[in-house]
Amino acid sequence: MSEAAPPVSPQPPSADPAGTLNRLDALLEALGRAREATSAVVVGQEEVVGQVLVALLAGGHVLLEGAPGMGKTLLVRTIADAFGLELGRVQFTPDLMPADITGTLVLSPDERGVNALTFMPGPIFAQLLLADEVNRATPKTQSALLEAMQEGTVTVAGTVRELPRPFFVLATQNPIEQEGTYLLPEAQMDRFFFRVDVPFPDVGTLERIVGQTTGLRQARAPQCLSPADLLDAQQVVRALPVSPDVVGAVSRLVVSTQPSRPESGPEVRRYVRFGVSPRGAQTLILAAKAQAMLSGRAHVAPQDVRAVLLPALRHRLQLNFEGVAEGIDRDALLRGLLGAQGL
Repeated sequence: MSEAAPPVSPQPPSADPAGTLNRLDALLEALGRAREATSAVVVGQEEVVGQVLVALLAGGHVLLEGAPGMGKTLLVRTIADAFGLELGRVQFTPDLMPADITGTLVLSPDERGVNALTFMPGPIFAQLLLADEVNRATPKTQSALLEAMQEGTVTVAGTVRELPRPFFVLATQNPIEQEGTYLLPEAQMDRFFFRVDVPFPDVGTLERIVGQTTGLRQARAPQCLSPADLLDAQQVVRALPVSPDVVGAVSRLVVSTQPSRPESGPEVRRYVRFGVSPRGAQTLILAAKAQAMLSGRAHVAPQDVRAVLLPALRHRLQLNFEGVAEGIDRDALLRGLLGAQGL
């Protein structure tokens, strides 16, 4: 069996990794400003903002799940402002076609006035793609994102076209119980680096949101970093060391989610249909590196793994019928499995 590819957007290698590491302090300061600026606009979602920043530093795509009106779209727009990223948007609907995302060939006159087929890029040709309400489109249309998310390219009429660098997909989805939604294919779910749950705000936070968004002026985040800074930060993240003990614990954790393996416990064998893929282990380590960088450390600690466990793995653990019927909490199950590994 071939090795699973890391769930990250392909990025160009750094020409000077040592020089990039020397920029760590400046990058951390700029990232701190970006985090504060984003949290000032997206009120009361500091944990969500932090998780999205971790995914961006790791080069991964994010699925934001929450009820309508929770500020998911605002978060994506604010991230684009703070990082100076070109934003593209697709509003997913049941009648959306793959060509509406990737682009298509159109007949238009060339410089000589002769009609010729010309490629008209779709909204996916942006550094940050907002895939709004992605689970309202049919599976055929959802699958149009697969190549872009994994390879950083799209194929139209047999021609492979490169997407901009960096390239991220931040998708929003409503809970699957909402009418008119489609389950995302498992292959597409696995390509999302994180699945971040957007919670409902408490009373105090809601008061702040209402006060900030019902006046004459709407808050906007200033640009704190450039796309080139973000690419540099990604190289710093990949350069951070991880101890063999942490890698071993993460590997044992992922194997223990497989109901067919002897390492799994009775809860996993009873309630889990599919365990976490090897891509999940790669995600957990890379996300822990990004979390360590945001925390100002030059190495990965166990608390970094704990901080990114749920957004990294919750969408990769599939419950069976009995697990769904009994309302098994995947987050609680994952926490228990992590604790068994001493992390």
